[in-house]
Amino acid sequence: MKIDVRAELDFKTFRSGGKGGQNVNKVETAAEGSFNVNASVLLSDAQKELLSRKLANRINSEGFLQVRSQEHRTQLANKEEVIKKMNVLIGQALMKKKARIETRPSKASKERRIEKKKKTSENKSQRRKIRYTD
Repeated sequence: MKIDVRAELDFKTFRSGGKGGQNVNKVETAAEGSFNVNASVLLSDAQKELLSRKLANRINSEGFLQVRSQEHRTQLANKEEVIKKMNVLIGQALMKKKARIETRPSKASKERRIEKKKKTSENKSQRRKIRYTD
């Protein structure tokens, strides 16, 4: 399921850290996007609950999911990166996990296991002291 949260994102810009000289020191190129999970009109109540549960460690106390980007030199590129990261994060959280289909071991694998156990047992029995009886 694809959900584009671009319309409901609130952006905040700030100066990037790290190397870059004058560009980093003077220009607010880094971007942080906030998405209010509980107030979203794009998501159903079930989806909101699922996001709140799966992304609990990423959602702050006010209920905002926040994503940052400061990889690029321009504010626009960082905002696009935030939108992309947010969409991927929400998309993965809403994806249903495939149920595991239980399988039984094959006859050949059971036989290999038993054969291996017999060899191990034989090796261990050879380590015992030999007792001579008169």
